[in-house]
Amino acid sequence: MRRGVGRWATAAVAALLAAGAVTGCGTEEPTREVAVEVTGEVPVEAPADGPADLPSDEPPAVAAMGAKPSPSASSKPKPKPTRTTTAPLATPKPPTETQVPPPPPKPAASGCQPSYRGTQATRSQVKSALSDAAARAYWPTSAPDIRIPLTLMKAAAWQESGWQSNIVACDGGIGLMQVMPATADWMNQRFGQSYDIDDYQDNAYLGGTYLAWLTKYIGDMYFESDYRLDAALCTSELNSCLLNAVIAAYNYGHGAVAREGEPLTIPNPQYVRNVRALMTECVCLSY
Repeated sequence: MRRGVGRWATAAVAALLAAGAVTGCGTEEPTREVAVEVTGEVPVEAPADGPADLPSDEPPAVAAMGAKPSPSASSKPKPKPTRTTTAPLATPKPPTETQVPPPPPKPAASGCQPSYRGTQATRSQVKSALSDAAARAYWPTSAPDIRIPLTLMKAAAWQESGWQSNIVACDGGIGLMQVMPATADWMNQRFGQSYDIDDYQDNAYLGGTYLAWLTKYIGDMYFESDYRLDAALCTSELNSCLLNAVIAAYNYGHGAVAREGEPLTIPNPQYVRNVRALMTECVCLSY
């Protein structure tokens, strides 16, 4: 959830990319990314202005907080326009979300090593948290069809942290989804929640919430509210589909990908290729 390639997936993805394993991604020369080697092993055994949408299906981690969603019963999703193409608009529409998250921080100094705090969740606990986050409806009122694919949740978490729930990066990213504290505060305010960034379950929900917000923000601007995060819609051009754009924005921020009056941009092609490869080839998919 910040600039700089995730530090875990680089080695695993390198062989895949050399063999051309990512389907539907561009062929331009990848930008140089610096991977940070992380010590420690993951346990292998495990048991717009307007009314804010609230997530449906209250997660167990939030039940005690009294944050039960209460979407308006009278609100209905807006009908989608008929499109003859799935390509992004050359000239985007104005964003429907006018209040936006803070930009990502500057990259950490080279050579900096991450730290750890708290107890690390097991793989089965992480799998359950990511599955719960992927199963939720984040925009039940205005965009109930937005869902985050489980493969994307798993791949993003592996790319960002190697599924280490207690890791703290040098740039301030925390936990499974490497959520920035300022982004967590903004998402809690926007969606009326009180997620704890240090709790591995809440961290997964925060990551899913951010992916869902990016899906709506970019989908409204460039894809006429077609929110499908489907790899089959991507072509050889990285900026051809919503999935790639959302992955890029999770790493570099929405402002680097979606700008008013400008074409959709993918500023971090290597990161996108890494996550796309992990969505089909990551060992984490079998956990």
